[in-house]
Amino acid sequence: MTEASAGGTRGRRKQRVGRVVSDAMDKTVVVAVERRYRHPLLGKVVRRFTRLHVHDPENRARVGDEVRVVETRPMSRLKRWRLLEVVRSAAAPAGETAS
Repeated sequence: MTEASAGGTRGRRKQRVGRVVSDAMDKTVVVAVERRYRHPLLGKVVRRFTRLHVHDPENRARVGDEVRVVETRPMSRLKRWRLLEVVRSAAAPAGETAS
């Protein structure tokens, strides 16, 4: 029985949902992904953030957008994730009007 036919996880790619914290680079955004866990001794819920460098070939994501990313092959020294979709776009700043 091979690993692929064993109903394993081969071919399944990790997906994460996070918030764009930087879009200063071309075709790359930095996404902060939150993970929560209960502290083993105190029992308090602790929030930790992981910053992922994500490939965004069309420069669709903007700072504040909530995005879904998927694991992919290494694109560069830091980029191991690819933008799948923009889940929710960030609201326009209060000073701007849609004209």
